[in-house]
Amino acid sequence: MACPSAIALDARFEESSAGHAKPAGLNLVHADPIVAAFRHSLPFPPESCPVLADALRHVLAAPGSLIRMRVAYPLAESFGMESHQALHAATALEYFHTASLVLDDLPCMDDAAERRGEPCVHRVYGEHEAILVALALINRAYALTWGVLAECEGAVTLRGMAYLEQLLGLSGLLSGQSRDLNYASQAPSAANATLVAKGKTVSLIRLSLVWPALLAGAGARELQLLERVALYWGLAYQAADDLKDVLANSASSGKTAARDALLHRPNMALVLGSEKAFACLERLLSIGDGFFSALLRLRPGLQFLEELRTGLDAQVRDLNCGTGQIAEGPCA
Repeated sequence: MACPSAIALDARFEESSAGHAKPAGLNLVHADPIVAAFRHSLPFPPESCPVLADALRHVLAAPGSLIRMRVAYPLAESFGMESHQALHAATALEYFHTASLVLDDLPCMDDAAERRGEPCVHRVYGEHEAILVALALINRAYALTWGVLAECEGAVTLRGMAYLEQLLGLSGLLSGQSRDLNYASQAPSAANATLVAKGKTVSLIRLSLVWPALLAGAGARELQLLERVALYWGLAYQAADDLKDVLANSASSGKTAARDALLHRPNMALVLGSEKAFACLERLLSIGDGFFSALLRLRPGLQFLEELRTGLDAQVRDLNCGTGQIAEGPCA
């Protein structure tokens, strides 16, 4: 049986802020330089339209967990990338991701009301301004990316550009979003839901785990294992997100809940039922863990990624506790 699709994060990751994400540990709480880089890496020149600038500030003021930055930044450093390059690459990834959320929330797509615990930007400033916000984030993300690539070796630069285009373009995020929007025209199935997940969620996880390592000169076997971990953990994140959409409310999830059933969007919990979706999630995590163990034997310095895996466990436990299912740990 095929299993799931897009990224869910434990609500506790959204709650606090402090610390510096270094290779020695994956800091999953907000703090400098991660939050500062997200909020202040997009300059506002005097010529900026005040309305657009305010709309951008509205989005940047609610960074969410910044999990992609918190993974990509120390991972790139672990493979030898200079700290300023690693931070710029991580910020670019988060801007790409945030732009995709701004567009995803529009009335013509998911028609969401809330994101990261705040009103969606189109609800405050209008759809037209939200589209411009997304374009501004994408534009700045590419500018940061070119700065990083300019300091890489020629062959790495070309591979890095091609990988980014692949995962953001028609082989990745864009086609994933299109499949998501057109899902209602097909018979609901786990296979179709997984295709959407691979295009949207897994693409962004691959960019967080693989792209920084590629730019920093990781070896072929290391990249191969990172790809496998990104695939299975990414699908597991989406399975958890699907369950959260079905089982949680907007206050606990930080975004508009119960949208998938209303909009006929892919959701493994709706296709398989919650019990089978939980089993699928746990199987995905188990397979991903096998590849992660192999990666650690090859590269022990990536042990800090275990904290990301711990976050997944916590999310599964919280979902179990919230539904009366048997949890692996205590329901505190």
